[in-house]
Amino acid sequence: MTKQKYFMVSYQALAFVGLLLLGTAFAASFYFNKYNNGNNLTAKTDTPTTPTQAPVQQQAPAKVDVTMDMIKGLFSKDVVKFGNGDKKLLIVEVSDPSCPFCHVAGGMNTEIGAKMGQQFVLTSQGGTYVAPGTEIKKLVDQGKADFVWLYKQGHGNGEMGTKALYCAFEQGKFWQANDLIMSAKGYDLLNNQIKNDTSKSQQMADFLASAVDTNKMIACLNSGKYDSRLSADANIAQSLGVQGTPGFFLNTTNYAGAYNWNDMKSTADAALK
Repeated sequence: MTKQKYFMVSYQALAFVGLLLLGTAFAASFYFNKYNNGNNLTAKTDTPTTPTQAPVQQQAPAKVDVTMDMIKGLFSKDVVKFGNGDKKLLIVEVSDPSCPFCHVAGGMNTEIGAKMGQQFVLTSQGGTYVAPGTEIKKLVDQGKADFVWLYKQGHGNGEMGTKALYCAFEQGKFWQANDLIMSAKGYDLLNNQIKNDTSKSQQMADFLASAVDTNKMIACLNSGKYDSRLSADANIAQSLGVQGTPGFFLNTTNYAGAYNWNDMKSTADAALK
């Protein structure tokens, strides 16, 4: 073989090897990108959730400068309330009885915490989560705080449960009914059985029979007297800048999500000094 032919063949071989290596690199890059995108690797870390805040509360709260006058003013409205708004500590809870994270924050549904994440496992079950709902009730029972409860749709199946709470409040049995509705059985009842069906007032009343007068509950639910209260509560919540459930105010400090009470306690303690 002549030198000219030898160099021509060698050049062609090198070019072929170069193209082969380039194609291999391109294929590897394409596969790597496709694998990453397909498995959504970056999406798992783009919006991390803080240990004490419910993942459903990622939406930024509305820009509302809530004042003590606004909070105190709630106690003059037709809402579920305990006290006159003259305590050092005023607490507002915005909730939906069908909302999973509202159940976490309520502390009565012992089954749901682990499903929502390890950070929501109650201390009574070996976790670190102290439910704000139970601690708030203690403060109200001890006469240390005045309290307002408001409804806002946060999951979609809480209307009948909320009206039942309004009716129970009429009977002076709000907390007793709340404990039942915010239990694991109550969660199942609202989300899988009643689902806002107004024809199931009997079923709702029967579920609450240990807490309220059943006949009065049925009559109250069937009357429709609280139908407009749902939207009235939601409008109040919106005026406070609340966009998700659960939402809490300790005086003017807003906690938008199922916070651990340990992260809220310092605010309560400061107000009570």
